Amino acid sequence: MSNFPAYDEVHVISDIHMGGAEPSFQVLRETKRLAGYIQWVGTQNPAGQVALVLNGDVFDTLAEKSSDYIMVDRAVEVVSSIMANPSFSGIWAALAAFVALERRSLVFIIGNHDVEISFPVVQRLIQQRLAGDNPQKRARIEFSTIGAGFSCTVGGARVYCTHGNEVDPWNFNRYEDLAKVGRRLNAGRTLTQQEWTPNAGTRMVKEVMNQVKEKYKWIDLLKPETQAAVGTLVVLDPSQAKKIGDLLSIVGRKTVDGAQVNQRLSMDGFQTHAEQNATPPPLTQMLGSNLTQGMRTYASADSQAVDAMLLQAEQNLGTPNAQLHEQDGQLGTGQLIFDRLTGWIRNIPKDEALRRAMKDWLSGDKTFDINDKDDTYKEVTAAVGNGIDFIITGHTHLERAIDMGSGRYYFNCGTWIRLLSFTPEMLKDQASFQPVYKILIDGKMESIDNASFGGQPFVMNQTSAVSIKKTATGAIGSLTHVLGDGTGEPQIIKQFERS
Repeated sequence: MSNFPAYDEVHVISDIHMGGAEPSFQVLRETKRLAGYIQWVGTQNPAGQVALVLNGDVFDTLAEKSSDYIMVDRAVEVVSSIMANPSFSGIWAALAAFVALERRSLVFIIGNHDVEISFPVVQRLIQQRLAGDNPQKRARIEFSTIGAGFSCTVGGARVYCTHGNEVDPWNFNRYEDLAKVGRRLNAGRTLTQQEWTPNAGTRMVKEVMNQVKEKYKWIDLLKPETQAAVGTLVVLDPSQAKKIGDLLSIVGRKTVDGAQVNQRLSMDGFQTHAEQNATPPPLTQMLGSNLTQGMRTYASADSQAVDAMLLQAEQNLGTPNAQLHEQDGQLGTGQLIFDRLTGWIRNIPKDEALRRAMKDWLSGDKTFDINDKDDTYKEVTAAVGNGIDFIITGHTHLERAIDMGSGRYYFNCGTWIRLLSFTPEMLKDQASFQPVYKILIDGKMESIDNASFGGQPFVMNQTSAVSIKKTATGAIGSLTHVLGDGTGEPQIIKQFERS
């Protein structure tokens, strides 16, 4: 007999990213639709047990204007302000109405943009906002914040939900360190920012992306988040080159021999993870072939000399404490590469430099192929036991619906934030890219929202959800799109039935 909760229906959404005090800094647009969808889930199967799972990145504290990598003393203040923000308050009103209903359950799973949800003080704040002092309502709220995900059963099928950043070496959470922060807060102590070691993804967002986003609001609407994105950031804002260079030495990726970022920490104090176990990606991969070729063309040395410089920089990055900036009075080879790159950028039209960078970013792109077995699929399915029938992730913002065989299925429930859709025609040449460039360089979210190319809106109107429902013979899983005001039946994109 299973000890996991049993439901008649489970509805899962991910990557809502509520955050940003100013509307221009907010990436969640369909707030009324989301409130309507929460209301719709509450009305399903009135006599049955129904769960709504928020599968990570419910908040986005990284979007808040703060230099802190993690909110500690200000965690309650920041989360309170997000819940009270007029842009998001309707969502929280809908969640409060949901937990007021009998036989409903609301599950919060931790992501990498809302690590503060692991703190007991933040969990109590959320419970108070949604349920007040009502013990029945509070009992309908559950938190999964230790990296264990959430397991349940539907129609005899085992369902497992996890955000997915657990297999992402850029963005993994150090759960033991988060537990230590919670213990300190409960004990009336604090944590200095110097004690906290952020992952590479958090540093990239706080130190680079948020500054670029001040001018180019759309930058974090681009998917996928490949390493070639570095080239695009440098083209948009060459002043970020040195910061990005400094970050490269901590960027880990899983190598062919299976080496992994060390996620297990000592019980004593807060410690930097073992970065020597992580191999950084090649600089050529980060910059992309188009930008690398442009740099070769610009370089005063011949291409062989530039290739040798690239190789030397990559070898330097593979050593402990490698740096890309000036050391001991000498300019590092990595910084020389960025200097040559930014020099080339200054000598060609910026629209052409951006077009080439984005062609690298989106090369071989399978972003919106729901059948693509991306890295998150491969890593999560390899880690999950055969007893799980439905695996549901988020994190990448890219919806997926894949038959794994043997009556097992994988879903990624996508995101609710804006996504930009580029076509090969838009990036074909400088002339075709010119109207796109004008919108991008304008930088305003309103311009992005109103833009269309080839009769197709630039911003995808794609708010995704996954549902697992009990049937007479088993369970059926569906990837869906929530439409309109969210109160109607979602559109089924792909469906799997398990008997």
